[in-house]
Amino acid sequence: MAIEVTFRQLRAFVAVLECGSFSEAADTMHLSQAALSGLVKELESRLGVRLLDRNTRSVSASVVGAEFEPMVRRVLAGLDDALESVTNLKELRRGLVRVAAPETLSCTLLPELIARYGERHPGVDVRFEDVPIEEVLAGLHSGKADIGFGPAGVLADDAVEAHLIRIDPLWVALRHDDPLAAGASVSWKELRERPLINYMPNLALNVLSNVPSRHHPKEIVPVHRVNTALSLLRVRPGYVICPSMARSLVEGFGLVFLPVRQPTVTWRIAIFVRGRSSLSPAVESFLDFTLEAAKNWDEGPSARPAAPQRVNK
Repeated sequence: MAIEVTFRQLRAFVAVLECGSFSEAADTMHLSQAALSGLVKELESRLGVRLLDRNTRSVSASVVGAEFEPMVRRVLAGLDDALESVTNLKELRRGLVRVAAPETLSCTLLPELIARYGERHPGVDVRFEDVPIEEVLAGLHSGKADIGFGPAGVLADDAVEAHLIRIDPLWVALRHDDPLAAGASVSWKELRERPLINYMPNLALNVLSNVPSRHHPKEIVPVHRVNTALSLLRVRPGYVICPSMARSLVEGFGLVFLPVRQPTVTWRIAIFVRGRSSLSPAVESFLDFTLEAAKNWDEGPSARPAAPQRVNK
């Protein structure tokens, strides 16, 4: 049968041994001497043994009390460690945030965002995984990921919240020897005869549905990664569509990057997260940090203001 004791009773027992008197121990615990004495007596009564030997001049551990003392200290130390750990998590001196995003965002938006968050909260470990959007959502549902990024409008249920954080116009990557590269912008009509090297899994829904069908590309070359698409464009004719935020990535491949007009099509980017009631302090702080940072992001030409908002699914 379990014996019920309290941590206050255990702390009172240890305080008496450390101070060598009930009066000093009472002062240490900010209690009256009668209250402290009552805690020790309650502990002894619950255990059914005498833990302290008392006389008019001093108090010391009984034989049983001497055996009991180191075990009590281990219990109290464990409690103190647990409480400190919770405090560290609450105050963001410790914590873990697992972030997942597809490659386009992992090469552009995420590195700087994570680095800036790390400067503010160096004790929080942000672990980033570059995966396809399907795995981002699967990770959120399974608990493998805490935060996800990707195109808005890809959620199928209400288990995960989506917050719109950026609306980015789509631009086109071209080879330097392409005649269209000499202009200030390119139209979808002008691109139609060239092969589209496409890495976007939802091209028809998210992009081409906003372009007149008569201007759709005659040929689409499918690949899985944006880096693969840009690498392929370096050695063959065609074009690659990317959000304007990918400028540094595209130019790093030695390609020209221009706005696509007539019409201007935007890429809506969201942050995905489970309900706030299930979030750790670190995950909630990363979410809030991202939503606040998104208010000041430069969305490039032709983009509408994209203050963070809840996406209706």
